[in-house]
Amino acid sequence: MKISLFFIYFLSLTVLAVSCNKTAKSVTEKNFTRVVLDTNPSIEPLSPEASIKKIQLPPGYHVELVVSEPMVQEPVAIAWDGNGRMYVAEMNTYMKDANATGEYEPTSRIKRLEDTDGDGKMDKSTIFIDSLILPRTILPIGDQLLVTVTNVQHIWSYRDTNGDGKADEKKIVFQNDVIDSRNLEHQNGGMIWNLDNWIYPTRDNLRYKYKNGKLIADTLVDNMIGQWGMTTDNYGRLFYSEAGPGLPAVQIQQNPKYGALNFADQYTAEFTQPWPIIGNVDAQGGREDLRAEDNTLKKYTSGCGQSIFRGDRLPADMQGDYFIPEPVGRIIKRGKVINRDGKILIEDAYKQKDWLASADMNFRPINTYTGPDGCFYIVDMYHGIIQESEWTKPGSYLGKVIQQKGLYKNRGMGRIYRVVHDDFKPDDKKPNMLNESSSQLVTYLDHPNGWWRDNAQLLLVIRNDQNVVTALKQIATGEKASLTKAPSPLARIHALWTLEGMDAIDKPTLFKAFTDKNAEVRKAAVWISEGFLKKNDSEVTEKLATLMNDPSSDVRIQLALTLRSHKTPRTSELVKTLLVNNPNNELMQFSFTTFTESQKMLAAERERTRNLSPADRALVTHGATIFKQLCATCHGPDGKGVKVAGNSQMPAPPLVGSPRVRGDKTLVIQLLLNGMKGPIDGKTYTDLMPAMGSNDDKWIASVLSYIRNSSELGNKASVVTSKEVAEVRANTPVMPGGMTQQELEIFKLGRAERTNWNKPR
Repeated sequence: MKISLFFIYFLSLTVLAVSCNKTAKSVTEKNFTRVVLDTNPSIEPLSPEASIKKIQLPPGYHVELVVSEPMVQEPVAIAWDGNGRMYVAEMNTYMKDANATGEYEPTSRIKRLEDTDGDGKMDKSTIFIDSLILPRTILPIGDQLLVTVTNVQHIWSYRDTNGDGKADEKKIVFQNDVIDSRNLEHQNGGMIWNLDNWIYPTRDNLRYKYKNGKLIADTLVDNMIGQWGMTTDNYGRLFYSEAGPGLPAVQIQQNPKYGALNFADQYTAEFTQPWPIIGNVDAQGGREDLRAEDNTLKKYTSGCGQSIFRGDRLPADMQGDYFIPEPVGRIIKRGKVINRDGKILIEDAYKQKDWLASADMNFRPINTYTGPDGCFYIVDMYHGIIQESEWTKPGSYLGKVIQQKGLYKNRGMGRIYRVVHDDFKPDDKKPNMLNESSSQLVTYLDHPNGWWRDNAQLLLVIRNDQNVVTALKQIATGEKASLTKAPSPLARIHALWTLEGMDAIDKPTLFKAFTDKNAEVRKAAVWISEGFLKKNDSEVTEKLATLMNDPSSDVRIQLALTLRSHKTPRTSELVKTLLVNNPNNELMQFSFTTFTESQKMLAAERERTRNLSPADRALVTHGATIFKQLCATCHGPDGKGVKVAGNSQMPAPPLVGSPRVRGDKTLVIQLLLNGMKGPIDGKTYTDLMPAMGSNDDKWIASVLSYIRNSSELGNKASVVTSKEVAEVRANTPVMPGGMTQQELEIFKLGRAERTNWNKPR
């Protein structure tokens, strides 16, 4: 929904404990101590073994090396195919120095690694794809690997057809010819096949369905504004994060299909506070971001690579918890996900300490995963500079630190670790799903490790082997079928969604799931029923009506979302009744309010742009896309700013009704070209406004035209043309580090003086 009610985002996940082979103490016990080791650490790189010794974890947990340089270099993301082979995306040209010299050279790679002797360490490596420009996302689908790279919006499929470990087939599975001109930190940073059989990216307003080797796009209600990395829980709830405004968990309340929805109290104020064990002198915000007593980072600046742990070979109370790295803080924070009447909340698992913290200056955790062996995996880029050059210009705080410390020297390295526990043995069964029968894959739908369940479902859907439909229906309705025991709720959920993905779900199976004793199974069935509602199936609608008083808030909330998605007189009547009957359900009420506001805003925007000239309409429409993809991260999707829990400061000022935005065109053009720093109207904001001058004149004109002429933002002023931007650019000096408000006003005064001087006297 729209951002008129966008607040900070709070992370959540409903926890279904999966039995482990041992019971361990709760890791939330206060059984370890944070020890700050160095307030001004050395920048010298350490060997993997020495770096591991610098890591603090709760008792019983240990870090093991899976692979390191030279086998991998600059790793940013990993993924396993159905046979357990690991693909590693390497950004080999990322930030070689503060100026990002050679950053867009096509020399990055994706490697395929294998553990051939079963010792947990990778010992075989091939360059699966070479000569890429900063690969961003990797997603194995059967024997294909879907890949996206920086600045390009195509999605490619690569295959190794001759078994030599190198891709020799390349195809476009989704084509978008528009160049992505956003800073590389603001482009899509993740791709996941979710429980509902849709592929979701971290950003923008599209999701994809895989059909016959192609991706079919579906347009979402709102732009998602997550950044690097994303994750899902056992029940298909997605979790995003935003590094820009320092939001560790966003868009966690409902599926993006129904619109963006966030609450101001989604997570506790404590969860926004990292507790590093070394001084963090390379924080973008400088001294203001650090604790005076020990130089440690006191707020999120670059949270990314989050994951919900869903494995079975670590303590049971880790399952369903939310983990998010902070590479500037060199920590991984752990949050407990709480479901309160259908609303998701995240609480810090520890008091004034973090689950993992490193005293190695070059430790840069940027992605986390649940592995096939049931353990927790960490991608450590092990890189000196972790901030993109937009924020490391000469004269900037970070630019000076990089030069003084010599951080640019530390590159060409990288490590991947797994976290193990004394009480558990990693699963040593090597996956072989790509070669196994569909009947065997069905049995994995009840596996205690979510990685196995997810991949079994994915492979069954893309194979579409109708011979297993009967077994899937039996599992979905609670029969043993090919399993050795009665199917768990998770197995029943996966069986339902597998049937949905194979276009084999039928009404008897669905109706039986409506009456399942487990609320999450009933919720999944309601979600799946939308396929029948699209066909105006009145029988399904009336069966859904029997769930109006379901004891589970989650089921009733999903029911409201599902019914409003396919509007008929009967579904509208049922939604109205649900709202009346659940006056105190905050999520249901707020979701419907934002949904209706969103529809009104869209209608108003269509009416507004209809009255513009074709040229002006094109500018505003293009600018709206840019704003929602980029600017909304800090200014809020509705331009009212983004509020951060536990912090009275916003990342950036509101734009709604701003006299600066609606006023002098030259001033706002200069602001965008050079960026802005320092207090604004006497208020201090947590983020700097980066320079946007690297974009072309049309880009600048478009985004300013939208901001100045959008009913969504409450502004009504003239558009800005490309010609006007070109003229201002030619007469405005480049000012590294951004302009202050005073400097903008001085430039404005200078223009006025020149105008007055040239007037006839």
